[in-house]
Amino acid sequence: MMDMGLDQVTRSEAPDRLRWHALAVTQLAAFMVLLDVNIVNVALPSIERALSVPAATVQWVVSGYALTLGLTLVPAGRLGDVLGRRRMFLIALTAFTVASAMTGAAPTAGLLIAARLVQGIAGGLLIPQNSGLVQELFSGAERGRAFGFLGATVGLATAAGPVIGGLILGAVAGPDAWRWVFYVNVPIGLVALVLAARLVPATAGGGWRDVHLDVVGGLLLGGSVLALLIPLVDAEDGGAHRLWPLWPVAALLLVLFSWWEARTSRRGHQPLLNPRLVRTRGYPAGTGIALVYFVGFTGIWLVLALFFQDGLGYTPLRSGLAVTPFALGVTISSVIAGRLVSRLGRWVTVCGLTAGITGLTVTALLLRHASPGSSYWVTVAPLFLAGLGGGMVTSPNMTLTLQNVPVSMAGAAGGALQTAQRIGAAIGTATLTMIFYHVLLTSGRDYPTAVSDAVLAAAGFMALALLLAVAELIRRRTAEPVPSAPRS
Repeated sequence: MMDMGLDQVTRSEAPDRLRWHALAVTQLAAFMVLLDVNIVNVALPSIERALSVPAATVQWVVSGYALTLGLTLVPAGRLGDVLGRRRMFLIALTAFTVASAMTGAAPTAGLLIAARLVQGIAGGLLIPQNSGLVQELFSGAERGRAFGFLGATVGLATAAGPVIGGLILGAVAGPDAWRWVFYVNVPIGLVALVLAARLVPATAGGGWRDVHLDVVGGLLLGGSVLALLIPLVDAEDGGAHRLWPLWPVAALLLVLFSWWEARTSRRGHQPLLNPRLVRTRGYPAGTGIALVYFVGFTGIWLVLALFFQDGLGYTPLRSGLAVTPFALGVTISSVIAGRLVSRLGRWVTVCGLTAGITGLTVTALLLRHASPGSSYWVTVAPLFLAGLGGGMVTSPNMTLTLQNVPVSMAGAAGGALQTAQRIGAAIGTATLTMIFYHVLLTSGRDYPTAVSDAVLAAAGFMALALLLAVAELIRRRTAEPVPSAPRS
């Protein structure tokens, strides 16, 4: 039975040590969930061979997870706002651990994909509780530092996925080695569950009777996300060409969702996503930057894995180690950027995007002209620079986007921000993979040109995010009141 004394702790009563310990536990769980977005990329060729299925089918192991994760985030955030984030966190963590075991044990591709869908739902239930807990447990400068750690977790998990996946596949022998990419979550999840039950304090929230969810809003938002993502996640099988009419449907449903949420708010009811967030300083711009940045940031991992494994014949371990410089750069700069953002604000994001664009552009040009034997080494420095830039984007942008959000909306707002990141990740993975294969087929299987063009496209998306960040910087500058001249 859980310690009732801990259950009654609130932000004003929780000792500093308890709050930071609780944050560490929640970040461990979030790292595990977000790691599963990319850790599978290096294992896809192994899964394809072990289960004797085509690449388009195996792609759903990645895309299906991203799809259900993205669909669940905003409603899950709202549930946490209403029921209490600790309760939702424990439920979600339990479900994710069980789903990970089911995924690892799946005997067929169909059951594997189904288990991944369940795993994505559980992950989507968990992630928004993290940002909500930060909002509720921390305030002032401490909140900025806590969001810095949260953003660092997002960036590091995304960058470290291929590295950790390669290490697991290198350490475990046999055709079923890929299963340990999922099994590894089980002991981590159990440890995190025990620690969370002891250390994460109860937060504001009622019981199930107090739940009054905006069902219509949830259906409209879920439908729009579904219609947007399905052609993208099925891009490997021609989904972007066959299913493109779903995109106008997605736009229409999003317009209807905005209208419904405004109507619900005017009538005094609780909307799924409060329209006030659009007017919350930093939130709209930060969400847009996150969406566009994650198109480039997440999309590069699969094309690099395809290049190193299929193009150069690397093992999954060596393929994962080839992108280690990026992960190291993210790790180093995330910690530093979390401390700088309170003083430099949006300038940190601008500098990070500039470094990321530069690093990826140089990487693309070097891969295009390097010999197969030198490709591993010539990209070390530019990938490290791109990683340094990445760590200065994800963490500070999360801080700047959520720092002014009211606590009562924290879960839903964090869920919407993560949804934007997941949509960006799905668009990036599909688009960059499509570019890679298109160039590969039209160039006579010229792998260096294919990966170079795909990575340059990623840098282009990051350049668009840079334009958004600069525009927000200028808007904030012009919005600041100019001090009046002293009277003589």
